[in-house]
Amino acid sequence: MSAKAFLLSHYSFSPPNIPRRNLNVHNSFYDTSGSGIGRGRGRFRYGERELLIKRNSSSWKLWADVKSKPFKIADDDSSSLLRKKEDGDNSVGLPQEFPKRWVIVILCFSAFLLCNMDRVNMSIAILPMASEYNWTPTTVGLIQSSFFWGYLLTQIAGGIWADTVGGKAVLGFGVIWWSVATVLTPIAAKLGLPFLFVVRAFMGIGEGVAMPAMNNILSKWVPVSERSRSLALVYSGMYLGSVTGLAFSPFLIHEFGWPSVFFSFGSLGTVWFAVWLSKAYSSPLDDPTLRPEEKKLILSSSVSKEPVKSIPWKLILSKPPVWALIVSHFCHNWGTFILLTWMPTYYHQVLKFNLTESGLFAVLPWLTMAVTANVGGWIADSLVRRGTSVTVVRKIMQTIGFLGPAFFLTQLSHVDSPAMAVLCMACSQGSDAFSQSGLYSNHQDIAPRYSGVLLGLSNTAGVLAGVFGTAATGYILQHGSWDDVFKVSVGLYLVGTVVWNAFSTGRRDWLRIGDEKSFRPDLVENRQEYL
Repeated sequence: MSAKAFLLSHYSFSPPNIPRRNLNVHNSFYDTSGSGIGRGRGRFRYGERELLIKRNSSSWKLWADVKSKPFKIADDDSSSLLRKKEDGDNSVGLPQEFPKRWVIVILCFSAFLLCNMDRVNMSIAILPMASEYNWTPTTVGLIQSSFFWGYLLTQIAGGIWADTVGGKAVLGFGVIWWSVATVLTPIAAKLGLPFLFVVRAFMGIGEGVAMPAMNNILSKWVPVSERSRSLALVYSGMYLGSVTGLAFSPFLIHEFGWPSVFFSFGSLGTVWFAVWLSKAYSSPLDDPTLRPEEKKLILSSSVSKEPVKSIPWKLILSKPPVWALIVSHFCHNWGTFILLTWMPTYYHQVLKFNLTESGLFAVLPWLTMAVTANVGGWIADSLVRRGTSVTVVRKIMQTIGFLGPAFFLTQLSHVDSPAMAVLCMACSQGSDAFSQSGLYSNHQDIAPRYSGVLLGLSNTAGVLAGVFGTAATGYILQHGSWDDVFKVSVGLYLVGTVVWNAFSTGRRDWLRIGDEKSFRPDLVENRQEYL
């Protein structure tokens, strides 16, 4: 639009708004109606510009005698820039502020960082604890698995709670709960095994609500075109939490004793909780500071924001893709949790590393996962943006997440050096991280409104794999070998691959759980992405 048209459309005002010191009168204002109050006109100079002011019976109009080249400016942008100038905002032309949705993602990332720091410290501390208290491998397996007793209880409950009251309160509760339980662990160990079992189960209760709550929050905050990257970043917080816990635990144990690990790690949760309360919101609709442009972007690809009042359990459990999620989550977590809890022991017993070396070398697979998870998320989102269907993308990513670990675990029985064994472990875990863009992203794909409940369902199966797998590993090691442990994991990875490719989907409209009336394909930027 031209500059003249721009001024005509935006500047209608009364003469007192013009600073008198800047006005030079060329012609005195004169009444053209003869009444003294009707209509008039006059020419004035404002700075270097000559202005023409006209008045009719009810309003004043200003014309500027200026010449300029035509230029284009969007209506929304022009009004936004004008408001910023009038308010004295000097940020016009500068980069926009950091997106609030990614602030939420980073806070979830930091929560999961603390989550795995507090979880893996036991896998290091259990070595001096077992020596001090004379625990057998079977007892160690029971202690490690006791965490999953509580973790199992809150998967579905946490999903229901998050979907009904909001993810902010649920995730905040979880972090505080597991942080307190972490601090109490050394005290419980000194009191006896029953107390230690209870405290570890209590810790599992707190961490059990974290994943459903996070999934609920991100399903509301993150558009589908950014889903894989955001989830990959959050889950890489778990991997970096493992890196941090495994790296610092040996040092703390060596310098201050094994109880210091639990006291120091557990206290960090209070710092996170204070930031979470001040910055986080369960939904974009709840955030009064969210910019309108970002809110529009988020809501354009979201489903109904009405609160969840009931869960359609019969409908959910009648669908094959839901069972594909459940079975695949079980198969995936069996191998993942075994490596999470038993890897330092493997390095210590098989590779003959000392305590410090076991912790440091156990870091490498998790560090690899942190990198490959984000690489996989970037690849998955890029494929979706280029038109590849979500179904195909999820199947590709999860197939890599299954077959990659299966291949590298089979190589462990053929290597003859600690360096190659560590490399195989790192490659196994690195390929496993592609699952974050596979099954872990699929809950939001097929049922975004009930993503918390759906993740709670599938992760319940995953936790059962952790309970049985961790305890079974202790039994297998007492009566067999590490090769037997890895063979079971490989077999389950292969089963998961078959089930996932046969029954999974990335389409939302296959089910429309809870959003039959609110799903709006016309608001989705890429309408073919769910096909």
